[in-house]
Amino acid sequence: MTANSDSGWDLSVDNRNGQLTLVVEVKSKLNASPEWAARLRRNILAHGTFIMAPYFLMVFPDRFYLWTDADVRLDSEPTYTIDAQPILHRYFEQARVKADQISGQSLELIVASWLGEIIHSEKTPEDINESQQWLIDSGLYAALAGGRFLII
Repeated sequence: MTANSDSGWDLSVDNRNGQLTLVVEVKSKLNASPEWAARLRRNILAHGTFIMAPYFLMVFPDRFYLWTDADVRLDSEPTYTIDAQPILHRYFEQARVKADQISGQSLELIVASWLGEIIHSEKTPEDINESQQWLIDSGLYAALAGGRFLII
C-alpha cells in the first residue's frame, strides 16, 4: 500500500465498483480538536487540488474525524468524532510504540492495515466491535467492503 501522491491524499479506497469512496488524511498530532480538524480540512479542500470522495477521514493517533457526503460544505465540523484508542491500541502494542511517539508514516501504515481488515472482512455488521459502531452507522463499513486501495 502506498500513499496516493497523484491524488494528494495519504490513503484512498475505491469501493467494489471501482469508485473513489474514502480519502484519508493522516497526522501524528495529538489532541487535535474537532474545530482544528475542520479548519485543516477546509484549508486542504479550499486549494481544490484534491479529488473528493463521499467519505473523508482525518486520522490522528488519539482521534478520528469522519465527514460523510452529507457534509460537503468546506466549513462543516466532522459528522463523527471517534476515540482512536480502542481501534489503534493493538497496532501500537504490536509496533511497541505509544500514540505520542508514532511518526506520521508509521501511523499511515497502521491505518492502512486497519482499513485493509475492513475491506477484506467477512464479519457482519452485528459482529463489529462496539467501538467501531460508527463505521456501521455512517455507512462506511458497507461502502468499503470488497473495495481496494487506490494505488497510483
